[in-house]
Amino acid sequence: MPEDRVDEPYHSERAELKVKVARTIKWTVIDKVSVQILYALTGIVLAIKLTHADFGLVGAVLVFQAFGSLFVDSGFASALLQRKSPTQDDYSTVLWFNIFMATALYVILFFAAPLIADCYDGDKRIIPLARVMFLTFIINATSIVQVNRLNKHLEMKKVTIANSVGVFSGAVTGIGMAVTGCGAWSIVGQSLVLSTIKSLVLWYMTSWRPSAVFSFKILRSFFKVGSSVMISSFFNTLYLNIYAFIIGNRVGMVALGYYSQADKWSKIGVSSLGAVVTSSFLPLLSRYQDEPVEYAAVTSKCNRLTAYISIPALGMLAALAPAIFHALFGNKWDGSISLFQLLLLQGVFVVLSGLYTNVILARGKAKLLVVSETVRYIVAAVAIVVTLPYISLSTPTDVTEGIRILLYGQIVASAVFWAIMTVIAANVSGRRWWQMLKDIFPYLIESLLAVWVISLIVNSSLSPKTVIPLALAAGCTIYFSLNRLFHSRIQSDAIDFLRKRSEK
Repeated sequence: MPEDRVDEPYHSERAELKVKVARTIKWTVIDKVSVQILYALTGIVLAIKLTHADFGLVGAVLVFQAFGSLFVDSGFASALLQRKSPTQDDYSTVLWFNIFMATALYVILFFAAPLIADCYDGDKRIIPLARVMFLTFIINATSIVQVNRLNKHLEMKKVTIANSVGVFSGAVTGIGMAVTGCGAWSIVGQSLVLSTIKSLVLWYMTSWRPSAVFSFKILRSFFKVGSSVMISSFFNTLYLNIYAFIIGNRVGMVALGYYSQADKWSKIGVSSLGAVVTSSFLPLLSRYQDEPVEYAAVTSKCNRLTAYISIPALGMLAALAPAIFHALFGNKWDGSISLFQLLLLQGVFVVLSGLYTNVILARGKAKLLVVSETVRYIVAAVAIVVTLPYISLSTPTDVTEGIRILLYGQIVASAVFWAIMTVIAANVSGRRWWQMLKDIFPYLIESLLAVWVISLIVNSSLSPKTVIPLALAAGCTIYFSLNRLFHSRIQSDAIDFLRKRSEK
């Protein structure tokens, strides 16, 4: 009996933790879905009201904003999360550091705005846009630690509320400014209001306040983890933004506007699928990291499930792209359609490579990840060097011809990286590379057939609003029917899971 009483607090603590984790997952999902919906609705209105050059101008500024945000935080937020029990002085020091760095960075970039404009053929319209947009550095710096503390305590509900209220307020502002003819300033206003309202809501909803403490000793204690995160984030940010910089620098604002639209919409699908792979499969894989036979089996199932979902989803979306763009925007953004399709094709390799990263990470092979990421950037850089001479190619009716060549190069680079990751993940999981390909192959063939049928319907004379539901229904019917015909275990398991959930 005494032993039972001793165990009671332990079991109670674990039960409480499970409840907190479940709530965190629920509010994280709500946060992601609500924010994506609001962003999508706002994006549609802005895409209709703003010009191609407007999006190009803001896209040019966002390249520098992405890098500036890295220096504001310097990786210390991740270091706070990694620390088991951060103190009041830890949080206070990081908050004051963030605000100081944001202010210093804003002053530097304020005076450097003309130099930023020079990177884009001296377009003076960029200067005031940049000077106002960069105010978000200071505003966002006030909320980094607040979000960090709430994440640490698994209180995602407050973060979700703050994000949703901020995004909604920004959406109303952006749409209102766009309707009244504010052009590119609509996106700037949206960003400023979003950041401001989000920060105010966070400070209102939380009781934590910083102390008048700033310790260099505390900063040094965060440096090891923070610097590693910052270096990794720097190269990832460079990888994600280098194309926008090159396009704006070499081709112009209109072409950058087409690319920015394609990139924004493609990321909604690719990032969502990638998030599922990251959040769902890593804990599952980690559970079997010390059981080689089970680990190989789980890796195979994760590989098949990822292929089962991602290949048809991104493939069908690419096939439907002309109808979707025409239904939403008419012919205004036709130059973005082929770019959107190419980015989705690249996204298939990105999602699969993300899974293989988790396969490697779950076995604790961190050095292999460093090597693989280095290879990734080298291959991408080679592709850029090879395709860069062709990026300025255009015709009187198509300014994106050279951009497509750039993206073809990146698809090849992503495919090469995926092939390398396939071999590494196979070795780590105790499988063979051809077994990894065998997992994927059936879903690839079935997806290609479904995509072909969708393409036939999309290219018919039907209106876009009729084509979308008809083509989607036909593609899904073919894909699910083929999986049923060939007795797909993944599909059967998914259907059984959904049936059981509906019966509860």
